Amino acid sequence: MNEPSSSRPTQDPTTLDDVKQAAAQFKSDFENVRDQVGLAVVGHTDVVDGVLTCLFTGGNTLLEGVPGLGKTLLIRSLSQALSLDFSRIQFTPDLMPADITGTEIVQETQEGRRFVFEKGPVFAQIVLADEINRATPKTQSAMLEAMQERSVTVAGETYQLPKPFFVMATQNPLEQEGVYPLPEAQLDRFMLKLEVGYSGRAELSEILNRTTKGITAEIKPVLNAEQILAHQRLVTRVAIADHIQDYAVRLVLATHPGGEFASPTVNQFVRVGASPRAAQAIVLSAKCRALVAGRPTVAVQDIKDVALPALRHRVVLNFEGEAEGLTPDRVVENIVQTLPEQATASN
Repeated sequence: MNEPSSSRPTQDPTTLDDVKQAAAQFKSDFENVRDQVGLAVVGHTDVVDGVLTCLFTGGNTLLEGVPGLGKTLLIRSLSQALSLDFSRIQFTPDLMPADITGTEIVQETQEGRRFVFEKGPVFAQIVLADEINRATPKTQSAMLEAMQERSVTVAGETYQLPKPFFVMATQNPLEQEGVYPLPEAQLDRFMLKLEVGYSGRAELSEILNRTTKGITAEIKPVLNAEQILAHQRLVTRVAIADHIQDYAVRLVLATHPGGEFASPTVNQFVRVGASPRAAQAIVLSAKCRALVAGRPTVAVQDIKDVALPALRHRVVLNFEGEAEGLTPDRVVENIVQTLPEQATASN
């Protein structure tokens, strides 16, 4: 397997002009990874871009969709396009926390027996948590520290996870038997929630062409860990004007029922709004989108484009909202449509 070239400038950009120059390389690398994933995954461009956004901003991704839509294929293809360590954890009701984090085992040596920590599959740079909502809450919680702190604590010892560390989880929204819904604390650890829909007529025909005629996609690695970490640092250097950042703040505050910016829809149908992590997710994702467009600054449209995947899993409906058949997506869309881009003088 050929390693991608690492002959890049080692100094991080410090000025707006430096960021603008680095944006061209970022855009090229982003598109190269997207193209490699596209060799195996047909369509789902928005989902692929969302996954890559999380990768280049250091976040975690939750993919939701019915079986057979290519969620696992997308993640596996991404791992092949990157020179990173990859592991897959198949979540089942009998999976234990130690099966994820690892455990201490007794090892025989010339000096006698001693305990040695055997690392679990979470010690990888890309971790696929397949059907994460099939595991028990105790096992799901084992992922919390790893996803948030980038470390694992076993028997009082803390072990750092490799960098970059990226969790991509899948869940099936239909099968309720044997499923343990993710608690809000777990959902909040995911930067974006991406919904994988059905393929169209042309896409389904292309899938058949690729899978029923003996054609195997050859995906080549185009980025390594050092380059990804450099791009993650670059994202934080993208400028965002105060009024645009304030728009992102007001978007999050607008999800809080009874709040200053809440719409009538939120006040009537929402029980719990988004956390500060939502604001972080929106701003970082918007910065990534700006770089993909070759810009060193964030635009209002960037904020609007990422609001839905950043907020949909952080908005909890009340009983009335569920009874009305409302969805968090419709609530977020209502907020984006009704919230003014510019704050009024009273605000």
